[in-house]
Amino acid sequence: MLRKQIQLGLLHVAVTITLLPINSTLNRVMIKELAISATLVAVLASLPYLISPIQVSIGAYADRKRIFGFRRTPFIMLGLVLCVVGVVLSPATAFAMADHLGKGILMGFISFGAWGMGYNLAAVSYLSLASELSGEKGRGKTIAIMWFMMIVSMIITSILISKMVDPYSPLALVRTFRWVGGAALLLGLLGLIRLENRSTAPIDESAEERYSWRIMARAMFNNPQASRFFGYLILLLTAILGQDILLEPFAGEAFGMSVTETTRITAIWGVFVLAALLLTAWLEARIPKKAAAAMGGWLILTGFLFITVSGIFLQSQVFYLGLALLGLGTGISTVANLSLMLDMTVEGQVGLFIGAWGMANAISRLVGSMVGGAVRDVTRFATQQPVLGYLLVFGMMALMVLITLVMLTRIDVNDFQERAQNIPVIERAALAGDA
Repeated sequence: MLRKQIQLGLLHVAVTITLLPINSTLNRVMIKELAISATLVAVLASLPYLISPIQVSIGAYADRKRIFGFRRTPFIMLGLVLCVVGVVLSPATAFAMADHLGKGILMGFISFGAWGMGYNLAAVSYLSLASELSGEKGRGKTIAIMWFMMIVSMIITSILISKMVDPYSPLALVRTFRWVGGAALLLGLLGLIRLENRSTAPIDESAEERYSWRIMARAMFNNPQASRFFGYLILLLTAILGQDILLEPFAGEAFGMSVTETTRITAIWGVFVLAALLLTAWLEARIPKKAAAAMGGWLILTGFLFITVSGIFLQSQVFYLGLALLGLGTGISTVANLSLMLDMTVEGQVGLFIGAWGMANAISRLVGSMVGGAVRDVTRFATQQPVLGYLLVFGMMALMVLITLVMLTRIDVNDFQERAQNIPVIERAALAGDA
């Protein structure tokens, strides 16, 4: 089983590393070097989340139909190829957008749309396969291995990309993205070899139900405590995820960091997220989960404040301190809040609530990215101050986190469910990444 868990991890890594250069390197080049609207970049980066409800239909079809004797493998393979096509084409899209906006936007919807569709096809399929191969008891461990491999691969990939684009040039960018695409395809193929058994036997129609977004929303809003928690979660995740496309361009604008230096930001963030897991494992035996969630929130808030102050006084050391606090807070907050959600889960509805977490994640990333990009663009246009727009966004994110800390005091898990699910820290973090 360990071999298959590692292979599943390779699939997760393959898809993840196609996203990394788009979200960490290309967005910085598009916004700073090519002066493309951050709002437009946010729209393109949000395409995977706009079409994410399609995962329910893809998963349900694969639950009941086979293609050449396989249920998941064809969708994983097709999704991986689309991700690779998307990442390889994306630099050309960026340069076309800078030269001819109309043509570039059309190319953008093709390349980013290909990546988004590929992500949704592959992710729902290899996560479903992970669940099927592991069984209910082994699912958490399998997802934990996949999640750990993903975080480590993000750290390594971001370091390698930073070296490959040094010194930066359009040719170096295109070459790097092709290498990433090739590496992702190779890792994905290694992950698929003898992973799913080919079969012609009738499919068991009693497959686990897949919940639509409407069903998940109804489950959240039918209970006051659940709806309050869901609102808190969306606002918090919007703040955490909304800065994703802006952090690297901000570092370039405010501190004159090169493409190489800003690409390493993801590696630094990943290291502190992993450190947060170790800290959370130590904390949870000593403080309540709600207190751990509050601690994570305060760390995130402080991180945003430090990043904002770093831009005001143009102090890169303060920026890195804020980045470290943001990574620590994100790791602690993610695990603690997922623990609170699992505590509110009644028997037989774990999948429903994990699906709701995924829904909150998609909505938050979509809203956060687009609002952040729009605020940055409007402020820049109105004031002609490149850095001010970023500072306003980070200040907004800090205010949103402060509001969630107030909301957290009104959430009473005991009113909803007294029984807590005892799932190890690394598995809870993995379930969050799974969603």
